[in-house]
Amino acid sequence: MTAPSAARTALVTVASVVVALLICALVFVFAGQSPAEVYGTMLRGTLGDPTGLAEVGRRTIPLLLIGTGLALAFRAQFFNIGAEGQLLLGAVFAAGTALFLPVPGALLIPAVFVAGFVGGGLWALVAAALRRVNVNEILSTLMLNYIAVALVTYLIAGPWKGKDVRGYIYTDNFPQGAWLPTFSGTQVHWPTLLLGVALALGLQWLLTRSTFGYALRVVGENPGAAHYAGLSSTRVATLVALLTGGLAGLAGAGEVAGIHHRLLEASQISLGYGFTAVIVAWLARGNPALCLITAPLMGVILAGGDLLKIDLNLPFRVVDIFSGVILLCLIASEVFVRHRVQWGRA
Repeated sequence: MTAPSAARTALVTVASVVVALLICALVFVFAGQSPAEVYGTMLRGTLGDPTGLAEVGRRTIPLLLIGTGLALAFRAQFFNIGAEGQLLLGAVFAAGTALFLPVPGALLIPAVFVAGFVGGGLWALVAAALRRVNVNEILSTLMLNYIAVALVTYLIAGPWKGKDVRGYIYTDNFPQGAWLPTFSGTQVHWPTLLLGVALALGLQWLLTRSTFGYALRVVGENPGAAHYAGLSSTRVATLVALLTGGLAGLAGAGEVAGIHHRLLEASQISLGYGFTAVIVAWLARGNPALCLITAPLMGVILAGGDLLKIDLNLPFRVVDIFSGVILLCLIASEVFVRHRVQWGRA
């Protein structure tokens, strides 16, 4: 079987998203809501409103960073479902650097980003190490998410607890030198956004123009051929784990340094970005650069979902409906990507 063309892959992907939106429309009908009103509210409140557009931008930043890394990982058949935990470890390492390391002011923000990358990368390398002894990375990365949440809770309720905490638990504020600049009147921390754009383009070049990218593609598309050619799938998986975890860690560093300016509970640092980014990567079909399109798309759905909860009084989990149906349709559409449908008599 020949590899599917880019045009057919793109057509099937777009069609699967359209089908998902139609299925969601039926769900809204059964819930007593007009689909036209639901989708109109989402679009007007996000793309048609400056405040909503800023919210889309805020959600896009972590989705872009994580999705870019996951696109690379999925291309190499390293199924990382632990980006949520890797984001949290990046936030922990970034917070520890900002709060406790004597870094000169001009170097503090770069040090926070480096620490975030290291934290997320190391957390992903745990799964890569377990894979060497035949532990499935889907299970190991998923379970590591819960350990990461527990670690964050332990730190902010224990040794890192802020001096003036009342009720909620969190650390002291970061020093001002560790606060990322944002666009005026928004929470869009532009240094992290620029970093995400640069990494998406850079990793696309790495994938298509470098020796490592060639090895990654061969390992992902034909492990048998890779072994015959002397390419180490273990080495590729380890490097991909470091990259994908590191990018999730960068997202965590950006969230705490750009928005919260302290380490706080896991559910407040990440709004499920690690799981939503799986859809971002899947929509991009293993191309990091395409996450520049798919991440804002999911950003619109996340920001628009909040509007539906407030304006139309829809259930809190309405965003999960979108995410789940889109992912289900994308998975189901794989048969049409890999096989050509022909009509005729048997």
